[in-house]
Amino acid sequence: SLISDQNRSIATLAITTLLKTGNESSVDRLMKQITNFMSDIADEFKIVVVEAIRSLCLKFPLKYRSLMNFLSNILREEGGFEYKKAIVDSIVILIRDIPDAKENGLLHLCEFIEDCEFTYLSTQILHFLGTEGPKTSDPSKYIRYIYNRVHLENATVRAAAVSTLAKFGAMVDALKPRVFVLLRRCLYDGDDEVRDRATLYLNTVGSDGEVIETDKDVKDFLFGSLDIPLANIETSLKNYEPAEQPFDINSVPKEVKTQPLAEKKAPGKMPAGLGAPPSGPPSTVDAYEKLLSSIPEFSDFGKLFKSSAPVELTEAETEYAVNVVKHIFDRHVVFQYNCTNTIPEQLLENVTVIVDASEAEEFAEVASKPLRSLPYDSPGQIFGAFEKPEGVPAVGKFSNMLRFIVKEVDPTTGDVEDDGVEDEYQLEDLEVVAADYVMKVGVSNFRNAWESIGPDFERVDEYGLGPRESLAEAVSAVISLLGMQPCEGTEVVANNSRSHTCLLSGVFIGNVKVLVRLQFGIDGPKEVAMKLAVRSEDDNVSDMIHEIVASG
Repeated sequence: SLISDQNRSIATLAITTLLKTGNESSVDRLMKQITNFMSDIADEFKIVVVEAIRSLCLKFPLKYRSLMNFLSNILREEGGFEYKKAIVDSIVILIRDIPDAKENGLLHLCEFIEDCEFTYLSTQILHFLGTEGPKTSDPSKYIRYIYNRVHLENATVRAAAVSTLAKFGAMVDALKPRVFVLLRRCLYDGDDEVRDRATLYLNTVGSDGEVIETDKDVKDFLFGSLDIPLANIETSLKNYEPAEQPFDINSVPKEVKTQPLAEKKAPGKMPAGLGAPPSGPPSTVDAYEKLLSSIPEFSDFGKLFKSSAPVELTEAETEYAVNVVKHIFDRHVVFQYNCTNTIPEQLLENVTVIVDASEAEEFAEVASKPLRSLPYDSPGQIFGAFEKPEGVPAVGKFSNMLRFIVKEVDPTTGDVEDDGVEDEYQLEDLEVVAADYVMKVGVSNFRNAWESIGPDFERVDEYGLGPRESLAEAVSAVISLLGMQPCEGTEVVANNSRSHTCLLSGVFIGNVKVLVRLQFGIDGPKEVAMKLAVRSEDDNVSDMIHEIVASG
């Protein structure tokens, strides 16, 4: 009865409550009620209803036809961008998660872009069509809708349509001759982006439109998922200066960085020199690489694989502030101790960190670089380098002691006494863990990336995680243990959920792509069970991920 309440907020809550609590047999009746209801409410309420319908469809996949038809009908009605985007996103999710809904859903999206006023949605749908359309039973039926965009739309949509056409030509050999005819027409487009894309695809997909299989390397180059964050590429391109050496995309940092190089400092003071934080995440990686390569002792360690976020080794407001960054190379680990002296009356000289690696048996110290002088509030770096087995995720605990000569300083004149006293300061222990050997590298479409790696080196096993406070706590613990990038928002666990699937992506040391699918379930009172599936480009890496979980 509340569906007809004059207060539209209450009416919306009533209808969404029915959607969330209803059973399969009530779906059709609910759809009839909602059809009349939708015309009376504002877009913000319609979005809530659309999201509830999406959840209902995933809950009762056999009812996808009536729910998909409802979504396609409201997609054709008047509405703003956010509302239409919510509908398109829902249809895309249903196509991905309910295989039987794919062809029906793709045709609904094709009909929508025939009369779509939003450039963003048109390009999103065209990209999705290019990914999913070639895998259907009759890919040719989508070509007309795509090519219409080349004639009837703005330059941004036309360029997206050219890329989508090329995907059909590359992935469906029988369509290649037809697609090549259409791409050649695009060479005369008024926009240079459209012309450039058509030229690229005609020259790389190749074979002059003959019905032969497109080379796998070409498919990967043109349409494979980009394993480097776009922000990192943009920063590296901006920093690149024309030289004899061409720009090398392999030099672009792959890690998704969220925390810049942090120097602990006295209140109100900015760190100076090498300890100063670089301007943004990608340049942090560049700054570390330049810094380490400039030190002769480390110059032959090869390419830096990963640098960790700073780990605090002292508590706040202590005499000396020290944090450490772990730099991971193929055969070495370098510890960069960032130190700040917070006592105005002291100057520290011959500052070094004595590292005890007795609990890190696979590591051997090979070099160290002390700090000659550490004045008040002027950050400095001390380095220690350890050799480890090549390509192996060696782990261990290191105890650290800061050792130095302390000299008294007159704060008013700045005069320093000649004689100093040897002293030392105990720091917190430092651990190198398995997650240090995995870079967070996301993928835009997990399912496609999973299928492209294939099952050759897939490893699947089940684990008991013991009693946990909640499913969310268990998911968070495993993500932290593996140090990988959560994909598609799957790190978020719904309240009171008794099962959850989490998708992770990363690059293992040695530049090996690895994907993880975690399925969690509550088994008994607070006991959490987990199924772990790993796919990578190397069977040893798949095994190592399981070893990390088994020993963690």
